[in-house]
Amino acid sequence: MPIINGLDRHQLTFSSLEAAIATDNDVRFIDAFVEKLDLQQLGVRSLTSSDKKKEGRSSFSDSLFLKLYLYAYLNGIRSSRKLEREAIRNIELQWLLQGLHPNYHSIADFRKINATALQNLFKLFVSFLKDVGLVGGKVIAVDGTKIRGNNSKKNNYNPKKIQRHLDYIAQKSKALLEEFEQTDASEDEAISLGDVQEKLARLQQHKIKYQALQDQLAQSQEPQVSTTDPDARALLVRGVVVEVGYNVQAAVDQEHKLVVATHTINRNDKNALYAISKEAKDNIEAKQLTVLAAKNGYSIPPSAD
Repeated sequence: MPIINGLDRHQLTFSSLEAAIATDNDVRFIDAFVEKLDLQQLGVRSLTSSDKKKEGRSSFSDSLFLKLYLYAYLNGIRSSRKLEREAIRNIELQWLLQGLHPNYHSIADFRKINATALQNLFKLFVSFLKDVGLVGGKVIAVDGTKIRGNNSKKNNYNPKKIQRHLDYIAQKSKALLEEFEQTDASEDEAISLGDVQEKLARLQQHKIKYQALQDQLAQSQEPQVSTTDPDARALLVRGVVVEVGYNVQAAVDQEHKLVVATHTINRNDKNALYAISKEAKDNIEAKQLTVLAAKNGYSIPPSAD
């Protein structure tokens, strides 16, 4: 049976990026949309030469990063490293960025200094989607999903856990002193004063650490403290499974299943429904909004309207 053969990889071909992208491809819309934006009014901050080495090459344009982030939003790409890779191998991004491919560090830096501007861009984008009829603005569905933070459960503490460590240190210190007294009385050299002092010193260092965490909790009035990823919290994922991380809330419009509001919190779904619903209502400038949510987890405060 005959088979279909591909092109010879050494064969020269003549084509352009323009010819590779269909006229109705989403990237053409992203390009046109960003080019019409007033970046100064949006509050965009540039990665200026002060953020770079003086001998380095020129910075990429702000519009390039905004196009990249809009593409990432539409295609569910969150990682800066993945965006860097996609800019190199993805023909759509090659067209959109005109063959340029910023490194992941620049992509992350731009997001870091433009968190507010990117939020404004998202709101403006949602408003545009409503204007062109892609957002109905009458019914939304709300849900949350847990994502892991950069913090292990071992490095997450609450008052009960800290007190448990302090109690253990007190018991261990007492046991060491009692053991030394018994050894000293029997003139047994199984344990020396130097060994006891060394072990007590290590326990004291741990005690100072946990007391500092205890003070931090008292001052912040937070129920938990995470030492590696300070904003991450221990959250109930399902059943009795707990992970240290965040709860990403999203509101999706019924018309074309487009996200109209999103934010990240470090607590469970309870009392989160009103905030995400109000954000969605503000973003789509709706006077009234029907909100659909799973009955498990969410609650509505008495003051909600």
